[in-house]
Amino acid sequence: MTAGLEAASPFAGRWNFNLTTPGGNRASWLGISEKGGSLEVWYQPTGGNVYRLEDVKAEGKKLVLTLSKATDKGPKTVWELEAAGKKLTGTSKRGEVSQAIEGTLAPELKRKAPFEDFKLHFEVNYPDHANSGFYLRGRYEIQLESEPLTSNPPERRIGSVYGRIAPKGDLPRKNDVWDTFDITLVGRTLTVVRNGVTTIDAQEIEGITGGALDANEGEPGPFYIQGDHTGGLKFRNVIVSVPKK
Repeated sequence: MTAGLEAASPFAGRWNFNLTTPGGNRASWLGISEKGGSLEVWYQPTGGNVYRLEDVKAEGKKLVLTLSKATDKGPKTVWELEAAGKKLTGTSKRGEVSQAIEGTLAPELKRKAPFEDFKLHFEVNYPDHANSGFYLRGRYEIQLESEPLTSNPPERRIGSVYGRIAPKGDLPRKNDVWDTFDITLVGRTLTVVRNGVTTIDAQEIEGITGGALDANEGEPGPFYIQGDHTGGLKFRNVIVSVPKK
């Protein structure tokens, strides 16, 4: 990373990107902060989990990010961005293919219930080696899985906000029984109670997760259940209510 940045970098912040891809509309995210005179950049691709970018170059109002290196499966992907007020504009380049992109500052969403907010209850039963997720507002995935513990780090195990927030405690993992989730989301502040135990206690969700329908965090959105991984999960007693003030 480039040292000697000014105290107030124009790139610092959380940035939401709505992208057009051959597979349809997708969402991505950058979290940029200044540490020790350098930029620390975290990238949420359209799928998978958020990760830190190592190849970051910042000069004035221009930022160059290498999102992925060239492999035998394809060329490297580079974003070249410029700061302009509350937007980052530029291009995404993958080999010879270039696309215009634009990021906007993510809203803070600091508010009291019940505006655009909810309490969610559901019960889920999953077979062995299941992998799915329950999305809040279509942007934040609550991970649902029954894979071996060695398959995933804590922030990608059952009850996590996928790749972002690991649940507290080590509740028993039992297949072919009904797991109960009670979830409250106010703005971007999340509480998760699993089987009567609080596993995420009023924590902030920094940004969208992989598989988000869009990056419009300030807008309402749907619930949806991830269905492109392993199957066999069953749901019952899905109840949505408005949290009290």
